[in-house]
Formats: sequence, structure tokens, C-alpha cells
Amino acid sequence: MPPRQRPVGTVTRGTTNPNRLRRCDRWIAGPQAWRLRRSPTPPVVVDLGYGASPITAVELYDRLRQVRPDVRVVGIEIDPARVAAGKPLERDGLTFRLGGFEVPLDDGERPTVVRAFNVLRQYAEDEVPAAWALVQERLAPGGLLVDGTCDEIGRRASWVAVDEGGPVSLTISLRMGGLERPSDVAERLPKSLIHRNVPGEPVHAFLADLDRAWARSAPQSSWGARQRFLAAATEVRERWPLLDGPSRWRLGELTVDWAAVAPLDR
Repeated sequence: MPPRQRPVGTVTRGTTNPNRLRRCDRWIAGPQAWRLRRSPTPPVVVDLGYGASPITAVELYDRLRQVRPDVRVVGIEIDPARVAAGKPLERDGLTFRLGGFEVPLDDGERPTVVRAFNVLRQYAEDEVPAAWALVQERLAPGGLLVDGTCDEIGRRASWVAVDEGGPVSLTISLRMGGLERPSDVAERLPKSLIHRNVPGEPVHAFLADLDRAWARSAPQSSWGARQRFLAAATEVRERWPLLDGPSRWRLGELTVDWAAVAPLDR
């Protein structure tokens, strides 16, 4: 038997909380649910780098089972102690194992979705492409890597969707209550973009334009922050290639084509 490959990556801080990743889960179980439904065999979804507590993997399992009852969720962690903490929670369709960006699964298995949240945030920006490439090699046909970041309790989140061909979109998701301006999400941009939120970079221009639309939509606040965000997104759609519509905007969620916000030197 060949020696087991050493996990690729480094141990993260591992902080997490219940419901921290609910916004991304809602997106996977919503606009991306077709990826799970079209699989001819039970789809495999990976929670990569789930952290010190396995709760986010358990929540992902519960939510995706409502979309595809035979889905298999695999929590993968580079820290053996974190894997051990998940083992008592294993059940039919939910398992935990040691690994990293090489995404170790059983022979022949390829994941339909790999969710990696608050993992690459702790890496250098120039390490991101190699990590993406490793996961891309493992994806099932039509599969997706979701590389994202959020705050400690999931009020502000953003993620890049990466398929076998490369990044395809950026999504921001915001809790409407108490929101001062959409660009508050800037400190939670994925590693590939967080250092690019400076004048001259597309993602900075996008967030600045969204802030201006949000300010101009202030009169809509009489009907609530949701209506204000809808109005702002409707205006922004005239200038930016948004990939979703009002049904997602009502949730404080907005997805833009990656080509419009990608770093200039890529």
C-alpha cells in the first residue's frame, strides 16, 4: 500500500460558531442546488477546513439533505484533534477525515461542491491560485469550489465561486439590520480580493458604486432596509454584470461576474 499523502495546507485558527456559514449554505442550497440534483450518483460535498468545532459541517449536511436526501457531506481538517472531535457526530452521509487542499476522498470519488470558508484568509495572496488549482483538479464535472470569508457570527460574508475553468463570480451577503453601507463587507472579502480594495482596482470601484446607489436609495428606507437594498441593486445592475436578481437581493445577497471585479494583474 502506498504511503498516505501528507495533508496540504497549514492549521488555521479554527474559530467558528453555529450558523456562521448559513448565508453560504443558503446559496449552495438555492442557486447552486442544480449541481446536486443533476448528479447521477449521490453527490459529495466537502466542508474543507471546518475548524475547531464540526458544527458547520453538521449544519451543511442538514441543509443540503433537504435538497438532495442522499447527499454525502465530508468534513476535512488538517488537525487530527479536530477530526477526532467530529467522529462522534458521524452518521449516514456525514463523515470526517484528515486532509487539506488535496481533498482526500475514497477512490474514484470527486466532490460536487467544496466549501472552504475562512481558510485561505490566513494565507498569503500569492498562495491562493495554487490552493484553488489543487481543489479544481479534484472537482467532479460541473463541480464548484466556494472560497469565502465571513465575520464571527455570519452577518457579513463574501465568497468566490471557482469551477474547473477558474473563478466565475463574487457574491456578497449582508445582514440588513444595522447595515450602514454595503462596503462594510470589505474587511471580509476573500483573500484573492481583500488587498485589492484600493482605488484603481475593479472591486473597489464596484463597492464604491454600490455604496453610492445605497445612499441614493435612502428614501426607500421608509419601507425597510430590504427595499433599500433592492433599489440599490437594481440601479447597480445598469452598470455591472450582476448574475442574480430580486429574489436573492431581498436576502441581502448580490452576485457579480468575476471578470468585472478580478484583480487587474490577473
